[in-house]
Amino acid sequence: MKSQIFPAQIISGVLGVIVLTIGVLNLLLVHPVPGIFFMLVSLLYAPQTNAWLQNRFGFTIPPAVKIMLGMIVIWFTLGVSDLGDMID
Repeated sequence: MKSQIFPAQIISGVLGVIVLTIGVLNLLLVHPVPGIFFMLVSLLYAPQTNAWLQNRFGFTIPPAVKIMLGMIVIWFTLGVSDLGDMID
């Protein structure tokens, strides 16, 4: 049986890749602490994490929360962090 892919899952996956990229760039260019934090946050976007949370704790993180978290991370990176200053 073929599973359906919803637009929220696609957006969540794209945001996961963006957050992972921000984490790697922070790790290499700015400081290891925010880099490791963002890379750990990017794990929330992996489908395997949802399956693990469902099996282990009985809940998953809703796609809307993941999208909001991703937008906050991007906003923080571009507005406040040192990585945003390197782009200018």
